[in-house]
Amino acid sequence: MFRFAKLPLIVCSLVLLLGVVGPACAADPLELEVTGVEGEALKNVQQALALPPGLVRDGKVDRLWLDRFAGRAAEQARQALEPFGYYHAVVGVSVEEDRGRGRYRLLVRVAPGTPVRVSQVEVGVTGPGAGTSELVGLSRAFPLAKGDILLQPEYDRAKGGLKATAVSLGYLDADFTRHEIRISPGEVEARIALTLETGPRYYFDGVSIEGAQDYPEEYLRRFVTFKEGEVFSNAKLAETQLNFTNSERFKQVVVNPQKEQARDHKVPVQVVLAPAPRRSIRPGVGYGTDTGARFTVRFRDLNLFHLGHDLDLNLYAAQRLQGFAGRYTIPSPRDIKTSTVFQLNLQQEDVGTYQSKLVAVEVDRNRSFKRGELGTAYVKVQEERFTIGAQDSTSRLVLPGFRFSKEYFDNLVRPRRGYRYMVDLRGAHPALGSDSALAQAIVEGNALLPLPWRLALQLRSRLGGTLLADPLGDVPPSIRFFAGGDESVRGYSYQSLGPRDATGQVVGGRHLIFASAELQRYLFENWGVSTFFDTGNAFSDLNRIKLYQALGVGVHYYTPVGGLNLSLAHPLDSGWTRYRIVFTVGFQL
Repeated sequence: MFRFAKLPLIVCSLVLLLGVVGPACAADPLELEVTGVEGEALKNVQQALALPPGLVRDGKVDRLWLDRFAGRAAEQARQALEPFGYYHAVVGVSVEEDRGRGRYRLLVRVAPGTPVRVSQVEVGVTGPGAGTSELVGLSRAFPLAKGDILLQPEYDRAKGGLKATAVSLGYLDADFTRHEIRISPGEVEARIALTLETGPRYYFDGVSIEGAQDYPEEYLRRFVTFKEGEVFSNAKLAETQLNFTNSERFKQVVVNPQKEQARDHKVPVQVVLAPAPRRSIRPGVGYGTDTGARFTVRFRDLNLFHLGHDLDLNLYAAQRLQGFAGRYTIPSPRDIKTSTVFQLNLQQEDVGTYQSKLVAVEVDRNRSFKRGELGTAYVKVQEERFTIGAQDSTSRLVLPGFRFSKEYFDNLVRPRRGYRYMVDLRGAHPALGSDSALAQAIVEGNALLPLPWRLALQLRSRLGGTLLADPLGDVPPSIRFFAGGDESVRGYSYQSLGPRDATGQVVGGRHLIFASAELQRYLFENWGVSTFFDTGNAFSDLNRIKLYQALGVGVHYYTPVGGLNLSLAHPLDSGWTRYRIVFTVGFQL
């Protein structure tokens, strides 16, 4: 039992060791050793004395080249120490040879001496932006104060941050009229004098869009994130470029602020577009643990009727799921997230727990609020014929609802930080044409937290609850809750957890609880490993809640289109010999 209980830890440790320790196994015929300093100063000296390519060839050291390099090493080391306040360091360099083995060691002994300290700091802002709270706050919070060791990196970061903030506030001509550090020869004190002149503030003028004559002007302007008269912002320009690029409608996007043509400090902006083909057909094959092997064909027209309307048709066939999904999107000129969407879904599903044939039509009205926020009012009409447990039935539901979501991830393909939450409220009643009366709420949350040592913690949760005026047997499986599968408790097969009927078959429940914690470790540039814990279940009786748990380990390979995730999950209510392999593609939002 003890050996198996340690298996996830052993697997992770081996992978980490292979990724971290493996490259250190080969002996180097030339070593660099620096003594007398530590921390960032040591790293800077080591970088300054990085051995040049070619000094070691075919496992042999070029001794003549090494001696020349050693002759310059003392001065290079002294210069590398100055940014950290050591302007009077004494450096000794020597070369040791192990004649019997043909190996050398370059010894650099540093006596850093007394560091230079700051004796006076004068940081000021002049010009029209002198009273801006952001600039005043940065000048007052300058990281170097009287008595501090003179750290050049801190000075450079603060100086650059002050100017960058001024530019971000629209002061495009901001520059330093005075920037100096005065150190008298032989002294250990420094005086800092820094003055930023902001210059005038700039604003956005009009925007011209060229190269996309096939799209209406009103449609194209919805991608622009700034308005005429707003304070000029490079961040707004970058966001505008990203909006056009992410639309998939343009193969080239150039957003060009024309500052040289500014009048009265108003900057016109030119957007030049090269349209991509509006129509595409994309076949695809793949595999998912939940669905089995699958084949898809997707047709998309990104400019239907030359109005920027989006028609998206998908035909898919898998071992457990077959169907057709169509979506027609009418964009709003308000912004890129606001739209009206019509959807048609024809689906046949056989997952062992139940069989279902579904026809659904849905109308959505999407509206964006603040950044990353989206609200959707919708009405869904569905007809579903299903077999679940020993029951065969048909259900018709008219489901009006409202869904709200908010998200932020620094990168949707390979995020390192971010969060997302969603609330979905919906209901049905015979007065609206439904066979059943119900009210349902679903809440989802996901957070990704960066940790030291290239670690990250991902937390996921999903809660669901249903109020029913009719027996659960009248509710189709698409509305019931199940647990288990790739995006649920991964140690159990898809939709295999939930209340059971008198024959012992899973029939789903009114409520759902699911939570997951996954610790990830990034390796190299495109690889990662993880260990995770999942828990959850579907149930109908709030007084009889049984949660299932699973432990597992995973290996991840990150590609430009998303991560390839392979996991080994173990259900904790069975012997240690039972495992389930899970394979998914992409980041799980």
